[in-house]
Amino acid sequence: MIIGVPKEIKKDEYRVALLPVGAETLTKMGHKVLVEKGAGMGSGFSDSEYRAAGATIIPSAKVVFKRADMIIKVKEPQPSEIRMIRPDQIVFTYFHFAASRSLTEGMIRTGAICIAYETMVEADGTLPLLTPMSEVAGRMAVQEGAKYLERPMEGRGILLGGVPGVMPANVVILGGGVVGTNAAKMAAGLGANVTILDIDLERLRYLSDVLPANVTCLMSNPENIRSQIVEADLLIGAVLITGAKAPRLVTRKMIKTMKPGSVIVDVAVDQGGCIETIKPTTHSKPTYIINGVVHYAVANMPGAVSRTSTFALTNATLPYAIEIAGKGYQKAALENDTIWTGINILKGKVTDQAVAKTFHMKYMPLEDLI
Repeated sequence: MIIGVPKEIKKDEYRVALLPVGAETLTKMGHKVLVEKGAGMGSGFSDSEYRAAGATIIPSAKVVFKRADMIIKVKEPQPSEIRMIRPDQIVFTYFHFAASRSLTEGMIRTGAICIAYETMVEADGTLPLLTPMSEVAGRMAVQEGAKYLERPMEGRGILLGGVPGVMPANVVILGGGVVGTNAAKMAAGLGANVTILDIDLERLRYLSDVLPANVTCLMSNPENIRSQIVEADLLIGAVLITGAKAPRLVTRKMIKTMKPGSVIVDVAVDQGGCIETIKPTTHSKPTYIINGVVHYAVANMPGAVSRTSTFALTNATLPYAIEIAGKGYQKAALENDTIWTGINILKGKVTDQAVAKTFHMKYMPLEDLI
């Protein structure tokens, strides 16, 4: 199979979808790897490293898309990339379809096979390709929140962990999954007072056992959310419904009750966000203020720590890329349930129920197509 790795063109995105060692592995298995010139530079990998690993360096994305049987990316295809995608071409990347009708409709029109990292589910319910970036984003949420609480950043001027004789910040985390757990670990480690809310009582029991004493585990419901955000210095949105749009847990009315200079970091913005006042931002312009509250909503947070993120992501994606390349998407999906759950759109048909429901589109069960 011919595998193409284009340079990421989403604003402020520095990750790359394949390490040089990944190119080496694939070429040794008999595949051809095409890497766009400069694709790895944002993560610290030179063209010469890819060339030494057996990849062919291609001067333009247009040629990569034209020649490749499978495109491996990090972020969802941008409009200029969608126009280059061919029918029957495999596109393996983060899509987050539920957050964008235009992306969904664009990929339907291409006739491509869209395999989404974020909906691939293991038998135990874990999300193997979302987990690494969720770990990074959860930790970054606290790092960024702490920065924007500083007064020069228009925050309240609070040190997250406080000092002896001075109270630490109150950090409220909505969601006890991978993002929320990693955020809680970081915030607690810095000495903040942390409250984490989730709707799963068993998950809360587990978190209560493994997290330090300065973390309070609380059942998530509208009343508890309302009462907690009033006291929050930093509010982190960490809610995920696999493949679907995130539920809006915090209303504009609730935002008005927050302290002036408090900070919101909504990691769920990739799936539409769980805060009513949230809208996607970029690393170059990451925040805006509504009702005196600083909103941080960068949709590709891990891209800022691109080298760490690239290693973490490609460690997880490469085994699946190898399987898809070696077997073809049909056989790979039939033999591996995790790959099966990643197919969101197949040759113009929406095969992910959550995406179809979000946009009131016709849902076609994958078993009817493969």
